Amino acid sequence: MEKINWKIATFYELSNDELFDVFALRTAVFVVEQNCPYQEVDEKDKIAFHVLGIINKELVAVARIIPPSQPKNEVIIGRVAVRKAFRRQKIADKMMEQCFSFIEQHWENLPIAISAQQYLINFYTNHNFKVEGEGYLEDDIPHVRMVRG
Repeated sequence: MEKINWKIATFYELSNDELFDVFALRTAVFVVEQNCPYQEVDEKDKIAFHVLGIINKELVAVARIIPPSQPKNEVIIGRVAVRKAFRRQKIADKMMEQCFSFIEQHWENLPIAISAQQYLINFYTNHNFKVEGEGYLEDDIPHVRMVRG
């Protein structure tokens, strides 16, 4: 596999082209591929740190890290997506490592939460997340809250 270049930046630090690529990849995965019309781009994008995985100038993986806020004072990882052609190459695992490293540098010892699609429970369990509470539907897709730390 080609070398992945990682970039983590705020909404305002990303170039117009990078932001477009992030939104295009997320929309391709979450709206088109999963056939789920919903407001994919939201206000949280403006406060999030965006994680970009780039191979040969092509954006192949994205996630966003939402800084802690009250009442739970936890960091949230969301919008985790890998371009279809690049799946099953452990890119998502490498991206989670990037997320954890960044979070530990900025918010050491805070819990990390994720709203995981249920079919990905094993993936997140492998990254030390634990299911918390009952499953629920988010945009008609079964999800479960998972927490790490």
